[in-house]
Parts: sequence; structure tokens; C-alpha cells
Amino acid sequence: MSWFYLVLAGVLEIGWPVGLKWAQSPSTRWQGIAVAVLFMAASGFFLWLAQRHISMGTAYAVWTGIGASGTFLVGVMFFGDPSSLMRYLGVLLILAGVVTLKLAH
Repeated sequence: MSWFYLVLAGVLEIGWPVGLKWAQSPSTRWQGIAVAVLFMAASGFFLWLAQRHISMGTAYAVWTGIGASGTFLVGVMFFGDPSSLMRYLGVLLILAGVVTLKLAH
């Protein structure tokens, strides 16, 4: 169950940068901040649950890897962030590291 919590925490980690992006617009500033805070709290809670049975370093690396990769993809798909073959390769390397940490656990 700890790995489920960790993956969920990583997916929720994507929500707070999205909220901060929305907060850049004056018309959605407060909603964006609220979304960011909500996702930070939820992500942190599930990371806390995961760390009961997964070492801190592994949990943190997986959590940030999922969050960074997911945020990159959301940025490209919904916010017009730049993409290139090298950027996608970088994300694949992050994901390969996450998978390696899981397999080595």
C-alpha cells in the first residue's frame, strides 16, 4: 500500500505547480493559490503515509520524479510549454531513475 500512496503523492504533486501557474493571472489568483495549497497538503500527507514503509531518500526521489515529469507533461499539453526531443529524453531519464529506485527497493 505504501507504493500506492507514494505514486498518488507524486501525481498530486503535479497539482500545486498548476495552481501556481493559474495564480499568475489576476482573475484566477486566489483560486490558483487555493488549488496549490490544497494539492501541497494532499501530496505531503500521502508522502508521509508512504514513508512509513519506504525509506526517506527513495520516497522523496520517486515523489519528485513523478511530480517533475508529470508537471512537464501538463505544461506541454495544456500551457504551451516548449518541448523538444531532448526535453522528452530528460523526462524519460527521470522516469528510468524512478523505476530503478522501485526495483532496487
